Amino acid sequence: MKDSENKVHKHILEDGTVVEHSHSHQNTKAVINRLAKAIGHLEKVKNMVENGEDCSEVLIQLSAVRSAINNTGKIILQDHIENCLVDAVENGDIEAIKELNTAIERFIK
Repeated sequence: MKDSENKVHKHILEDGTVVEHSHSHQNTKAVINRLAKAIGHLEKVKNMVENGEDCSEVLIQLSAVRSAINNTGKIILQDHIENCLVDAVENGDIEAIKELNTAIERFIK
């Protein structure tokens, strides 16, 4: 999806009401770039393990992978709150809040 391209989400509320809302992702390019960095770090870790490199160095690279993924998650979360969640709340989509809470719990584990 391109930056600022709108995507429509549909939820069915507990009372059967169907709520649709659209939002745009402002940071798609930044997320893709950060994911590419994380993939690069992970490839480096794989090569290091294959080559029998020092465990301490492997752990340092794994730390870089984890940091890159966490930072990517922060961008996605910020974008989601600023765009998706605001629109969902304005349209009475409480299910979007529940989904965000579930996603945050899983991300933080």
